[in-house]
Amino acid sequence: MTAPGTRAEAPAEDSDDLDVEEALALVREAKDDRAGQVPAPAPEAHGERHKATPWAQARETAARAARARPRRAPVAVPLGDALGLVLAAPLDALTDLPSFDTSAMDGWAVAGPGPWGVRDEGVLAGQAQPEPLTDGEAVRIATGARIPADTTAVLRSEHGRTDTQGRLHATREIVHGQDIRPRGQECRSGDQLLPVGTRITPAVLGLAAAAGYDTVTVVPRPRAEVLVLGDELLAEGLPRDGLIRDALGPMLPPWLQALGAEVVKVRRIGDDAKALHKAVTGSDADLIVTTGGTAGGPVDHVHPILERIGAELLVDGVKVRPGHPMLLARTKDAQHLVGLPGNPLAAVSGLLTLAEPLLRTLAAHPAPEPYTLPLSEAVQGHPYDTRLIPVVLRGDRAVPLHYNGPAMLRGIAAADALAVVPPGGARQGEEAELLDLPWATAGIEVCFT
Repeated sequence: MTAPGTRAEAPAEDSDDLDVEEALALVREAKDDRAGQVPAPAPEAHGERHKATPWAQARETAARAARARPRRAPVAVPLGDALGLVLAAPLDALTDLPSFDTSAMDGWAVAGPGPWGVRDEGVLAGQAQPEPLTDGEAVRIATGARIPADTTAVLRSEHGRTDTQGRLHATREIVHGQDIRPRGQECRSGDQLLPVGTRITPAVLGLAAAAGYDTVTVVPRPRAEVLVLGDELLAEGLPRDGLIRDALGPMLPPWLQALGAEVVKVRRIGDDAKALHKAVTGSDADLIVTTGGTAGGPVDHVHPILERIGAELLVDGVKVRPGHPMLLARTKDAQHLVGLPGNPLAAVSGLLTLAEPLLRTLAAHPAPEPYTLPLSEAVQGHPYDTRLIPVVLRGDRAVPLHYNGPAMLRGIAAADALAVVPPGGARQGEEAELLDLPWATAGIEVCFT
């Protein structure tokens, strides 16, 4: 169930509230801190924690699941639709670049030594082959225009002057071939410009267009479908009468798109087991993402439906806060389901823990290089689970943000990244691994601390 708050019957999976043993563990942790020791994680207390997957292992399981599915056939897409995709075939030059000798500057194409007589009509970019020059002759030429045959050099506009008889003189020495881009200077037809696996950036699109491509062969974008669960959700207006606004319906599709997916459908299912079963079994998406319904409450239908359809449960709970009750299942040979917790920040944790590695691998994107920054202040840890804390980046420090409870979005909305805090917490100045957010922009002066 998608909510800034969960139902009373839902157990503590979607909550960061600590039970008695956890509280005692934190007291022990505080004593360890005072003694200058690294606190040891508390022992597991509940059966669910034994089956829950460690956070790093869960991320690797998601990536491995994507690698194990049947390989998808490459597709040809127009350049305008290719941004962010990955080349599935080498980008080979279809022509010489440039494909003819061109002027690198505005000025005059000249032949032989000066001074030169100047033709009446100039040469512009896009014109057919101009008439050859003869020694002692010059012609006005624009940047990118074809060089006339027998041209010695291009004299820049600022390096030439004409006398009263209209003859052109150079104001500084010129050398043979000056300011001429010769045919094939950048590449020859058939040269490999970029290899398989290259991520398509705006610059890659420009290069492909210059090399003569209208389409490129790419790894297809993974297709994702979002199923929003919960009868208590409003699609618009203010919360009222025990109903709350759906935060995940608006948030998940663009977030999944930022992770490289094509979101083909968003459905509001409510707490209807029959409708959820029909939606899951009828989907042909590569990834189904559900919101809420992954705990053990009376209207939490995700587990029973996965069992009913014979899905293979790959991850059933993760040792991470927020987001503990997330899950990953293989529903078909070429389809997976990621079940997100209903609380918004817990759902973000599930996205970055399970959906991001799976989608990244399906799209053939390389894994980001891990990096760390020291924390500007101490962060309280969970006794035995990893914590993901929203942070902003300020110079060479990561500043933890408040409003980081599982039902809160205020912190993540201002964040540049999530800090990975190990069990037991992290001290001020301690290096923390960071997970960048897709839209992260450094230097925004917003800090709710």
